[in-house]
Amino acid sequence: MSNRGKKLNTFEPDYVVFDLETTGVSPYNDRIVEISAVKVKNHEVVDEFSTLVNPECHISEGASAVNGIYDDMVKDSPVIEKVLPEFIEFIEDLPLAGHNIHSFDMKFIYRDCEKFLGITPGNDYIDTLYISRRCLPEMAHHRLTDLAIHYGISIEGAHRALKDCRMNQQVYEFLINEAELVSKGEKTIPVCQKCGKKMTLRNGKFGEFWGCPGYPNCNFTMNVSANI
Repeated sequence: MSNRGKKLNTFEPDYVVFDLETTGVSPYNDRIVEISAVKVKNHEVVDEFSTLVNPECHISEGASAVNGIYDDMVKDSPVIEKVLPEFIEFIEDLPLAGHNIHSFDMKFIYRDCEKFLGITPGNDYIDTLYISRRCLPEMAHHRLTDLAIHYGISIEGAHRALKDCRMNQQVYEFLINEAELVSKGEKTIPVCQKCGKKMTLRNGKFGEFWGCPGYPNCNFTMNVSANI
């Protein structure tokens, strides 16, 4: 465990975005059914890696309902101990990036690498969930699809690993620009004119708008394009 990489709060020009689909949500009992990655050098995508994985067990109905992966799709796929060496070779020593990987994906990777390969990946990693909360405190939700919609990125095909990697890579690059605006003091979050709280970006029938986080006690709203 001491060889595990650390969670970074920095922005890197070279990195690998990765994502897993699994049989369920438990990193102790569930297994990987898909692993994908997108390699980035100097902010440009240079390579991709993606494969289904035979978990050698039943994929729960709940998991299949989310990721669209069913038992018959993975029955002829390689098992995880065959896939992991290829994944480790692909990521090299680059920082890893992904959404909520600190609490989810990294636990599966550490567990299976230690179990099947006898190694612990030492790659540092960047969790875009934490970064988005820091850079976009005005957003009510910070799911990957929420961020993609916010930045005008298509979410068609979401919850399949490679699509999520591609989407996440674009979101990460937008967050880099967002962080620069924050550091320069060029980003302003409006304050509710009724109660004084910092307002939150929300999605409505006609798109994004500023809403008071004190709702329903305070229902003040503002157009996103309003002069603040």
